[in-house]
This record gives sequence, structure tokens and C-alpha cells, in this order.
Amino acid sequence: MSGSMRLTVVGCSGSYPGPESPASCYLVEAPDEAGRTWRIVLDMGSGSLGALQRHADPLGIDAVFLSHLHADHCLDLTGYYVLRRYHPSGPQPRIPVWGPVGTAARMARAYDLPPEPGMNGEFDFRVYDDHAVEVGPFSVQPVAVDHPVPAFGLRVTAGGRTLGYSGDTGDCPGLHAIAEHADLFLAEASFVSGADNPTGLHLTGAECGDAARRAHARRLVVTHVPPWHDPQEALTAARASYDGEVVLATAGAVYEV
Repeated sequence: MSGSMRLTVVGCSGSYPGPESPASCYLVEAPDEAGRTWRIVLDMGSGSLGALQRHADPLGIDAVFLSHLHADHCLDLTGYYVLRRYHPSGPQPRIPVWGPVGTAARMARAYDLPPEPGMNGEFDFRVYDDHAVEVGPFSVQPVAVDHPVPAFGLRVTAGGRTLGYSGDTGDCPGLHAIAEHADLFLAEASFVSGADNPTGLHLTGAECGDAARRAHARRLVVTHVPPWHDPQEALTAARASYDGEVVLATAGAVYEV
């Protein structure tokens, strides 16, 4: 790959897998100064592990970052545990999995494992704090956002370029921090403008566009639209509130950040 950071949309369906896409999962790749390509995964939601194998060797992933512990963002880590533990070439080295407090216990419970050892032999579970995480050429800054469970957006920087990922969130100060001057802002649009939407849960397409405009993001990719909504409506609403480049995430799409 070139010297830039690359984003591949593995899955972008909101809340549950849809007919065209798994749930949330994003592959981010960037080279280090020696030319070695590093690969991190942002979220591993329902159905995503199968699709990930179209884009990367799952044994070549360097770290996983979970925005929060709802199934559509984390559940396929259970399959990834099986792949790494029982691979015919032998158990694979532990890799870091970053997430909110309780990630290790949540994943053990999801696969009906005892809390100890749970998946700790396969994954080095680490808990977000206020500091950026360094993985190869990547610096990943977790930012707390507004959702019913502990949740984080992620601001990923490599090679002088910045990707902002909203995770799942309502409009909040953290969202602005994630998007500020981002070269690519990946923002969820689960809600439809004009509906009686609860606060502190998700964004509309219009709110995605407004956040991108206020934060002077250079490009907006709208994602996480549930299958029960028309994604074109979210795209149209985002374009109405932001005059930069706006596209709709689709499974398999690749963006040079």
C-alpha cells in the first residue's frame, strides 16, 4: 500500500447485520517507517469476521479497538477467539483488545466461558483511559461519547492524517473532539430527522453533517444506518447540512484517508 492510511469498510449496518452488510467493523491500515504495514480493527460487530477475511488475513491483525459492548460492535470477537485459539497452525500470539471497563468479562460471558481465564489467553484486554494508544504507526485517542452504556469514539492518526470514528453516540462535546479537522470523519446515522428520537443515543444524518461542518472535517462518511431505514435519506440529510464531500459507507468500500 502507499504511505497513507487506508480505511476499509468491513461492515456498516446499524444495530444488526443487514442483507448487504455485516454490523460495524472497520479495517485501518498504515505503513511504518520501515515499510511494514500495520492493521487495526475498529469494532467487530455481528457477522463481520467472515467479511473481514475478504480484506485481510485475520491472523495479521495487530490490535482491536471496541467502541462499546453492544453486540453489533463486539460480538464477532467470540469467533475471532476461536480462530486464534484453535487455528491448525497452533494457538496464536496474544494481541491487544482495547475497550471500556468490563470488556474481558463481557466477551467471556458472550461465549459462555468462565471469567478466568476467559479469553485472556488469546487477547490482552486493555481498558481505555484519557491517554492515546500507540500501535505501530497509529496513535488512537479514545474519546468518551453519549450512549446508554460506556462508549467511546476513536480518533486515529497515522502519517500525518486523521480518521475520526464516532462509534455510537448522541450529539455531545466528545463528537466535536473526534471530528475536529479530521481528514475523514466516519459518523453513525441511526436516526431519521423529524422523528421523535430519544436523546443521548444516536445521530441523524443531519446531525452527522452538522457535526462535520462545525468541526471543519474535510470529508464525511455516513455509516451505521439500520436496515429498517433508507440510507439514501441519511445521505441526503447529511449533504443538506454540510457542503464538503459526503458519501455513504458500503461494505467493501476503501478510502485513502
